[in-house]
Amino acid sequence: MSKYVIRRVVQAIPVLFGITIVVYLILLLAPGGPTARFANNPRVTSEDREAFKKAWGLDQPPLIQYCRWMGLCNPDKGGNVLGVLPPPDAFIGNTGWPQFLPTPISGGTNGVLHGDFGVSIETGEDVGARIGRAALPTFILVGLAFIIWVFIALVIGVNAALRRYSIFDQAATVFAYVGYAMPTFWLGIMLIFTFGGPGLNILPVSGMTNTRASPPFGSDAYWTYFGDHTINALLDIGRHLILPVFTLVVVNIAGDSRFIRASMLEALGQDYVRTAKAKGLPGRVVTFKHALRNALLPVVTNIGLEIPFLFTGAIVTETIFSWPGIGSLTIGATRAFDYPTLMGVLLITSFLVVLANLLADIVYAFVDPRIKY
Repeated sequence: MSKYVIRRVVQAIPVLFGITIVVYLILLLAPGGPTARFANNPRVTSEDREAFKKAWGLDQPPLIQYCRWMGLCNPDKGGNVLGVLPPPDAFIGNTGWPQFLPTPISGGTNGVLHGDFGVSIETGEDVGARIGRAALPTFILVGLAFIIWVFIALVIGVNAALRRYSIFDQAATVFAYVGYAMPTFWLGIMLIFTFGGPGLNILPVSGMTNTRASPPFGSDAYWTYFGDHTINALLDIGRHLILPVFTLVVVNIAGDSRFIRASMLEALGQDYVRTAKAKGLPGRVVTFKHALRNALLPVVTNIGLEIPFLFTGAIVTETIFSWPGIGSLTIGATRAFDYPTLMGVLLITSFLVVLANLLADIVYAFVDPRIKY
């Protein structure tokens, strides 16, 4: 097992490196660029735009920009080769060691390899700190929704498979089709209209906390308030969670429950299940120890692919309910042409996708002992 994990980690390194190139190329080729935020501002002259590019290093060739963003090049070393490539001395850190090595060795502090995702063009704030601040609200929202929808999807999917073509199975099928076809934005708007608008008006429909009663979430003042009024703060967050969590749960249960049902039906039709039944094993043992355990293999893969969703958040849902998470941050950065923030979000998300697939492969060995590495 340990050799397999090490091998997979080593294989992931070139994949992650390739992802950084793709992410950078996509945003490099995107129309507009960071200076597009000044397009409708008559006070910003062409000279101001050139000064902005120079200040942010956007006047350098793309390869040099990428090299500095990754932390492979020392930004203190100027010049270029043939107007395109970084100069050889740019790959050497201030200590004389290669720039890509850890900071204590190379002296380099810039770039992704040194934990520096750059500075936000929109706010001037460190991108890593900005993403970190938005990650907690997303983990709270999507993490809670994820636990609820996976549990309910398992219950519905397993029972629908065991009671195939029953009224329960037919009702679950109808629910799945309706929920899967229901647009997230429409469901969110209907919930806002019903429970927070001119309808019942009993639940908050925007934000994460009641800013009239507490400081903004995540601020130092808020954590002081949270420590002094823990119960009230938790109840406040809980009330704001109801509608966005319900939106995510309904939309995601639909697809996952059908996926689990199909996987369970396939497992129930296998020879080892019929053999277990022929031996006279109790139905509960056959279902949960033999069939369900093997039916979880494709489910684990599906859940593994949904893990990055815990970080990226539900962009549509967070936007509708003004939830201050990664989804809202991504939308705001896109509107402001804040490319450093977008590249940071995309890069961390890609890393989580690779990590989730690695974790799913490891879980296989515990779910199905027949799998050997």
